[in-house]
Amino acid sequence: MKIIHCADLHLDSKLQTNLSREKAAERKAELLETFLAMVDYAAENNVSAILIAGDLFDTKRVLARTRNVVMEAILSNPGINFYYLKGNHDTALFADEPDRLPQNLMLFGSEWISYCPEEGGECIVRITGVELNAENHGKIYSSLVLDAGLVNIVMLHGQETASHTDRTECIDLRALRNKGIDYLALGHVHSYKKEKLDSRGVYCYPGCLEGRGFDECGEHGFVMLEIDEEKRTVSTSFVPMAFRRLYCFPVDISGCMTTPEIESRVRDTLAGEHYEETDLLKLVLKGAVDVECEKDLEYLEKRLEDICFFLKIEDMSEYKVDYASFVHDESLKGEFVRTVLGDASLCEEDKAIIVRYGIQALKGEVYAQ
Repeated sequence: MKIIHCADLHLDSKLQTNLSREKAAERKAELLETFLAMVDYAAENNVSAILIAGDLFDTKRVLARTRNVVMEAILSNPGINFYYLKGNHDTALFADEPDRLPQNLMLFGSEWISYCPEEGGECIVRITGVELNAENHGKIYSSLVLDAGLVNIVMLHGQETASHTDRTECIDLRALRNKGIDYLALGHVHSYKKEKLDSRGVYCYPGCLEGRGFDECGEHGFVMLEIDEEKRTVSTSFVPMAFRRLYCFPVDISGCMTTPEIESRVRDTLAGEHYEETDLLKLVLKGAVDVECEKDLEYLEKRLEDICFFLKIEDMSEYKVDYASFVHDESLKGEFVRTVLGDASLCEEDKAIIVRYGIQALKGEVYAQ
């Protein structure tokens, strides 16, 4: 038996923190397309079930189009059971239209609910889940009772913790040990992670299907479970599925004095990295540059915009000031630098920034920061 475990799809995300309105709309559609691609993958590879461990949607107000596309994907694949456990972002899918719920859509509630998909008329795998809330999150552990003779998959959505807490979105892993769990299918963490739960089972976060921001860099996809019915064991593999990936690359611009020099340093750095033109890149400028360095980030972004789908440049470089060169400078610039240097109320970083802006002003120049 093959089962897909996914979570945190966040369909209908606005995605406008970094992207333009047009590109945000494009990415929004791509999130939905990746969900459909996963369902197609399941159909083509004889997958029996898809576990959605929370946050299928990004908000509780979902576009009718998105709801309809998800509904059609479920209805069009009657041979696949969809087990949907709501997360902290989710809405109650089709709660206002209970008669429309497909027979192959399995839902959960505030108490443990179990499903037993049959293979050859025999129940071998049991899928059990509960949706955490303020009332039940401290009580669910003692009420979980599993048949140790079955392959037990348990679904929850929340942040892992090693000890009990009263936070609703936290999961006490310690309280789930030695319960007979073979695979704990979790959602809420947006990067892939699989660890031992106890001597019998593992817990796993599949991460999100598509990265949405630069805090979600790298590969994204879902987890494929393959269950050996005879041995009653579970093996897993991570399957990359994202249409686009996000990367964050540091670029050392130490010693650069002009924007063209910085551009050359960026291109040299990227030449050694593996990314596609379809990806989203964030460049973090680091190192130390002279206080008189000409650095125009707006122009730099324009020069580099064709290398990928979206580019963001973050300047984390520092300014260095050769104060000794200004000691005997009798110009207005020298007097200004000496005045700043002698201000005991300023830290070295603030002095360098003030000197930079002052020199720019004296030159009649304004550079993008």
